[in-house]
Formats: sequence, C-alpha cells, structure tokens
Amino acid sequence: MSTNTKFIYPRILLKISGEVLQGVNKFGIDINSLKKIAEEIKLVLNIGVQVGLVIGSGNLFRGSTLSEVGINRIASDHIGILSTIINSLAMHDIMHNSSIRSHVMSAIPINGICEAYNYRRAMQLLCNNAVVIFSAGIGNPLFTTDSAACLRGIETQSNIILKGTKVDGVYSKDPQKYDHVIFYKKLTYKDVLKKELKVMDLSAFSLARDHGLPIRVFNINKPKSLYRIVMGHDEGTIITS
Repeated sequence: MSTNTKFIYPRILLKISGEVLQGVNKFGIDINSLKKIAEEIKLVLNIGVQVGLVIGSGNLFRGSTLSEVGINRIASDHIGILSTIINSLAMHDIMHNSSIRSHVMSAIPINGICEAYNYRRAMQLLCNNAVVIFSAGIGNPLFTTDSAACLRGIETQSNIILKGTKVDGVYSKDPQKYDHVIFYKKLTYKDVLKKELKVMDLSAFSLARDHGLPIRVFNINKPKSLYRIVMGHDEGTIITS
C-alpha cells in the first residue's frame, strides 16, 4: 500500500449492474468482464481504499422481468436474489485468482457456499482491506440491489456509493436508445426527483438522500475510472444535496 497517495474516499460501496458482467453476451457471465472489474478494484485496494461490493443480477435473471412473463412476483424476486449470489461467487473466484482478498456475505443463509451477512464481521474485514461482496440483496423480495447497495453503504459508513454502469453517467434519456440526450455532470437529490431521472429505484434513492450519502454514476468499462474517482477526478455524474 502506498503511503504517499492521497485519495478522497477511504471507504467506498461499489455497485455494479449485472449487465456489466455479461460483456458482449446477451446472457450470462463474461469472464473478461469479471477480470477487468477485478483489476479496477485492485488498483484502489493497493492505495488503501476499502471496498464493499454489490452486484446486480440483470445478466441472469431479473425478478421484475420474470414476473412479466407469468412467474409469481415473489418467486421471481427469489430467483433474482439467487442470481446475485451466482454473480458474487464468480467475482469472488476471479478476485482470488488475482490475489485479491475477498469474502462473499449473503443476506440469506446458504451454508457451505458463503457466509451469512454480519455487520461486525463485515466491518472487521473492510478494516483489514478485504473486499466484502454483499450478495442476496437485502434478503427480501420487492427490493432491488440498488436498495442493498445504499443500505450496506450506510451500515458500513461508506463515504460514497459508486454505481458502475455501461454508460458515462446520468442522462436525460437512455443514450443507448435515443440520439438527442442531455448529460448531467452534477445533480442534487431534488434534481433527480424533479426530472424523474432513472438513477436508481426510488426506495434506494430516498435512503441515500435521507442519510446524505452521495452517489456517483460512472462507466466502469473505462480503464482506471474507479481509480480516478477515488483520487478526486470529476468522472461521471455526482449526486449530492
């Protein structure tokens, strides 16, 4: 760990969408995407930043999508919850291969596969520079992994939520679907609500707002983007009060 490097976020909660893990594929996990994310995380670990990680499930099964095709919503969300565990285990293994200490914690007990979430244990691991991968959302249906990211970020006293996506930040519309869009460099919580921007679901966003937890949305696929952010560079979109 370098003692001469000055970073502005001692502890971060990194939220990665499941779609990032699928890479160029339409479904599943792309091993190269996992490796790239692991290397991005390793860069900030090496300078002393503590990292909590939450991974979505959009590359496998998303509860809301399954419910649209006829599966009971609660059962759909349970499938989505299990998908986050699959993604977390895959990331954990890649990190192990990259000599990154990491632990998978699940909000629901799955003995023999990963350990159950425990606040004090998580804090101990973070303070010892291990990546803690928080899986299974918050353990309940009807809540997204965005809510899990904000909740774990608040519980672990993280300095910021960093939401890594496939786009450069927050836009007025989906830049992958529309041509004429506005890119926002800075936003307030009120701006997001007033403009009805799809940063994250309302429950998660309200949780972050009520606890004054800043959110930065950025493109995780850009090399060293995570490193630049923790070093204070203005990358992506920052949302604060």
